[in-house]
Amino acid sequence: MKRMLNGWRLILPGLLLAGAAAGQPAPTKPEPAPKEAPAPVRAAPTRPAHLWAFTKVDGIEWVKLDDVAAHFSLKGAWEKTGVLLTLSDARGVRLRFEANQRDFYLDGVRVFLGRPVLQHKGALWITRLDVIKTVAPLLGPAEHLAHLPAAPPKVIVLDAGHGGNDPGKQNLRLKLDEKDMTLDVVLRLKKQLELRGYTVRLTREKDERLAPEQRADLDRRAAVSKDARADLFLSIHFNAVEPKDAARVTGTETYVLTPQFQWSSTDNTGDSLTGTAFPANRQDAANVVLGYHLHRAMLAGLKTSDRGFKRGRLRVLLLPECPAALLEAAYLSNDAEAARVGTPEFRQQIAESIADGVQTYAALLAALRPAPPSAQ
Repeated sequence: MKRMLNGWRLILPGLLLAGAAAGQPAPTKPEPAPKEAPAPVRAAPTRPAHLWAFTKVDGIEWVKLDDVAAHFSLKGAWEKTGVLLTLSDARGVRLRFEANQRDFYLDGVRVFLGRPVLQHKGALWITRLDVIKTVAPLLGPAEHLAHLPAAPPKVIVLDAGHGGNDPGKQNLRLKLDEKDMTLDVVLRLKKQLELRGYTVRLTREKDERLAPEQRADLDRRAAVSKDARADLFLSIHFNAVEPKDAARVTGTETYVLTPQFQWSSTDNTGDSLTGTAFPANRQDAANVVLGYHLHRAMLAGLKTSDRGFKRGRLRVLLLPECPAALLEAAYLSNDAEAARVGTPEFRQQIAESIADGVQTYAALLAALRPAPPSAQ
């Protein structure tokens, strides 16, 4: 099953941008896909901080998880021989990998890989690209300083999804439109971030679209971040599934742009865009660090179910020249969860949780590049 998506989140016909691996239903009548994607750019840098030894299986480069454990001084242990592997340090179990699964758990947070974990010669393996673009930056960000921002963020652009004649997802029974809920959260989040010393710009401050045509509207949202010389771009959304699945599907998802050559979270074959490097792919390392900490903070603050930290070629994420993420805070299609979204208290919790995630990301960047001692 695949998750239902708004048509504006499609780049080409048939390219879905969320998780079949997560057991989510497919869209029924997607809107027409954009006629063209933004122009590709020069291939994004892929040189790893560590030259990982790999083995080719069916033409794909795979890294043994034993090697990942050794590099990061983690101890591997089988919970189920040949199937479920944990990697631990002095703090306890840090990671869990399961054979044939597209996701793994890092400190209890669900993170999606480009390809399923491979069973091979009595060991578990993940693709070299998944190591370079996901696992290694999360476990050892200090090794990736060349690909991380030079300083913590100061200017943040917040995007309230949808608006105007585009209501986004809806719960008609509770009279909730995504466009209204996202704007309310963004206005609350702006206050939270400003209290913490950030400069905040909004893509919209009222119920409007940025352009009449859908593709232009989405591209303009990303362009606001460039105009503002932003250090972060965050697009706020709410989710929905088909009515037959609404009662059982709840939770929070976080997306960052899929790296070049990697499969998005629902893509099981690759497509014409898999090899394309988009402008925002220059931020791959920062995106994964940002997205993980945002997702972790929302789960902690909202106590929602973990739908996963995922990758997608969502149009609004293709163009920002700064680290960017799209946040799906909760499901409007689930009446119980939508009722929570309908309360000011829950929307305030969403705003505070996202602000906490931004602060954690900023603190990590600051710790990686400590300020030089002041002159005496």
